[in-house]
Amino acid sequence: MDNEALKQKIAAWEPAAELVEEGSQFLNAIVTPPQLRALAEKLRYDEATRFDYMFCLSGVDFPEHLMVVYHLRSTTHQHEMVLKVKIEDKENPAVDTLCDIWRTAEFHEREVYDLFGIKFHKHPDLRRILLAEDWQGYPLRKDYVDPVNMISY
Repeated sequence: MDNEALKQKIAAWEPAAELVEEGSQFLNAIVTPPQLRALAEKLRYDEATRFDYMFCLSGVDFPEHLMVVYHLRSTTHQHEMVLKVKIEDKENPAVDTLCDIWRTAEFHEREVYDLFGIKFHKHPDLRRILLAEDWQGYPLRKDYVDPVNMISY
């Protein structure tokens, strides 16, 4: 499935999704937290898309919002795309876990929680994975105060 066909399929499933092509490689679908789970399930289980492999999950801190970015691949159909969820609430950022859809998301979600403070609802083991349990703050957030001044923006 090429990007244009994929774009039409996603637009039919989720008309509110923002669809952006990034160069010629990746189609980006940007959704809000309430839209994420239903679209992820369709992308994973629909025979036409069959995105069976999530090969990267990242957190991003923008000045006005946070984002979780999922890079997806279909090993059956040999196509790829990027699914992004835009989180407006920086004070209490949260989305549903997708680790029951893509098992590779489990540890990636823990890392994003640890470094950005984004909570993943219904995650089976959401706790810090890199930093000590008593660590204060989220070091990859732009509002993080680094007392040693190792990180500057």
